[in-house]
Amino acid sequence: MNHKPIEGIVAILRGVTPETVDDVAAALVEGGVGIIEVPLNSPHPLHSIERLARRWGDQVLVGAGTVLTAAQAQEVADAGGRLVLAPNFDAAVVQRARERGLLALPGVATPTEGVNALAAGAHALKLFPAEMLGPPVLKAWRAVFPRGTAMLPVGGVGLGNLAAFKAAGAVGAGIGSSLYAPGVAPAELKTRAAALVQAWAAA
Repeated sequence: MNHKPIEGIVAILRGVTPETVDDVAAALVEGGVGIIEVPLNSPHPLHSIERLARRWGDQVLVGAGTVLTAAQAQEVADAGGRLVLAPNFDAAVVQRARERGLLALPGVATPTEGVNALAAGAHALKLFPAEMLGPPVLKAWRAVFPRGTAMLPVGGVGLGNLAAFKAAGAVGAGIGSSLYAPGVAPAELKTRAAALVQAWAAA
């Protein structure tokens, strides 16, 4: 399966509901976001992923976050998702994602985890929590990991440090609460998304 590359802003929609996800996605797409993640600890997440994949799948890379088991990766694939992210590295999750043609981004916080995740077949590494690791760690890792290893910082990333992470070698950034929270108006969401997308492009 051909995949869009992981790059730019990844919108993390923790707490989104199937009833609101279409309006949320419309605002994000208008703001220029090309990757949307629905964490599996959101209400009825597979229904939201299914709706996103059906309506927005040709424009946006749709996936799931907080994917902790191989069975969950299977469910994401069945719902039409094409991307699985996790806070941790579990080889079984990576393997199941690859078997189903999904992009696998396990969470890592040490070089050992990162090397093991790549050996297991991870397509990219999610640096989590990025606020703890910071741009200096990302820069140091880029010097020792294989050239071209895609690294996506998640956790505590926003307008204030986006440029620093990009300068350190990040391919994009996962943005959660500073972008989306349940109840945020679509117009505000579009404004926030556009600001992040523009800041990333300009960095």
